[in-house]
Amino acid sequence: MGSIAGDVLPPDDVVVTALRAGDETMFATLLDTWSHGMLRVARSYVSTDHSAEEVVQDTWLAVIDGIDGFEGRSSVKTWVYRILVNTAKKRGLRESRTLPWSAFERDGQPSGGHGPPMTGRAEFTAAWPTPEGEALAAEARGLIAEALSRLPLRQRVVITLRDVEGCTSDEVCDILEISAANQRVLLHRARTAVRGWLAGYYESVKQPD
Repeated sequence: MGSIAGDVLPPDDVVVTALRAGDETMFATLLDTWSHGMLRVARSYVSTDHSAEEVVQDTWLAVIDGIDGFEGRSSVKTWVYRILVNTAKKRGLRESRTLPWSAFERDGQPSGGHGPPMTGRAEFTAAWPTPEGEALAAEARGLIAEALSRLPLRQRVVITLRDVEGCTSDEVCDILEISAANQRVLLHRARTAVRGWLAGYYESVKQPD
């Protein structure tokens, strides 16, 4: 499996060798490259920013402790994100905020009549008008973040990984340990809901001809 789009890192075998050797520069590079995205994903599961930060810290400690056992069956980033998700789930359950992951399988199953799955980051965003001006763009980003926060957990995590972090469908299935069909349905439902919430906003900012 290839690396996730947007990363500029050495090949996985170089990364693993460096981490096993205790290379602090490589570790710092991974922290700089991945930690912001990890915080966004962790925040989907836990109730505060501080909790998300602790989840990310615990994840990196687990990565350091477990790197010798990394077998290369997935990319390094997929492996790290799987540790992150498992750590965040446990933290979230302690906070009585999340559902068991088995709920993803039940709620993500296709139930006759759903529309064709949408694929690709560009397809999701292409339907949204591009705001003109930094203030409008900032407002739109805030509205998108608010819309994402209103989604059910299972949909929020999938859309965050796919459309915010740029993961492929295979990577999301690997990270979350769900089927391709569930990933497609969860993503489709999340995108549809976010589009619906944003539709009124974009109508309100349209300028008259």
